[in-house]
Amino acid sequence: MISVSRFLSPQFYAIQRSFVKMSASATQAAGEVSMAIKPPSHPTYDLKAVIKLALAEDAGHTGDVTCMATIPFDLEVEAYFLAKEDGIVAGLALADMIFEQVDPSLKIEWMRKDGDYVHKGLKFGKVSGNAHKIVVAERVVLNFMQRMSGIATLTKLMADAASPARILETRKTAPGLRLVDKWAVLIGGGRNHRMGLFDMVMIKDNHISAAGGIVNAIKSVDEYLKQKNLEMDVEVETRTLEEVKEVLEYVSGSETRLTRIMLDNMVVPLENGDVDVTMLKDAVELINGRFETEASGNVTLETVHKIGQSGVTFISSGALTHSVKALDISLKIDTELALEVGRRTKRA
Repeated sequence: MISVSRFLSPQFYAIQRSFVKMSASATQAAGEVSMAIKPPSHPTYDLKAVIKLALAEDAGHTGDVTCMATIPFDLEVEAYFLAKEDGIVAGLALADMIFEQVDPSLKIEWMRKDGDYVHKGLKFGKVSGNAHKIVVAERVVLNFMQRMSGIATLTKLMADAASPARILETRKTAPGLRLVDKWAVLIGGGRNHRMGLFDMVMIKDNHISAAGGIVNAIKSVDEYLKQKNLEMDVEVETRTLEEVKEVLEYVSGSETRLTRIMLDNMVVPLENGDVDVTMLKDAVELINGRFETEASGNVTLETVHKIGQSGVTFISSGALTHSVKALDISLKIDTELALEVGRRTKRA
């Protein structure tokens, strides 16, 4: 999980204050197209099938028995999306797709777009149409939006702090939600790492151990890609300065497909909560721009700024997707009562 120390750094509070500044430029015209940022591509991922599965697991074999018992089938209503805390909203384009599957006649209007700042108590979207269908879609829509908005919010904080380095997520995503999680990272201003096992060669510690060393592993990859006539990026994980030197010695005398060197756990945590990036800087200096570099390990909101100043190209953080806190969002027909309750519970 993300390590948040009791006494957060001034840098962290400065990033949080940047959310407030966003609100001045966040207003969008109602009804603006919400898919400003498209999902990443995947050769086998079927987003519509994922939505269908999410709706089916909620409906079961009978459908929404509470709706059928309490809501007249022909009742038309308007329901509003309410932000119950500050953050970056994401999943609006996905919500459009879900409502479309449930009932194409539903009308959705957004006052914000994916990636915009929302503040607690803000009405940022409206869905109009059949009440039964809106309530049936409600929880599935919110489950996706809240998770994606939580990821986008954390990504925005991390990306701003990491600059000039660029922030990446990892494959530590929720099973079945790989594309959705990585889409949220893009919406939050991050970059995608490899989508899966198929689109990039990433030589990690187990590959190195099984291959008999880091140089053997890189050689094997170079030979395999040449034999199969494959063009793709290649990254190798290094854990010590000695391994970095081994890699650089090999590539200096060999034709290689290597494009990036990961510097794993070269950020050393200190007892006072700070980190020592000396080893990381030494590694970056050894590589000297010959390859992209990626820092990994001990990346938190408190440490990412210091890591970003080390000269690395990228910083990867599994916490963006595996330990994220959902952003609290609701969809209410009676917004006045919802806001009254929210104020009472300090959530609006």
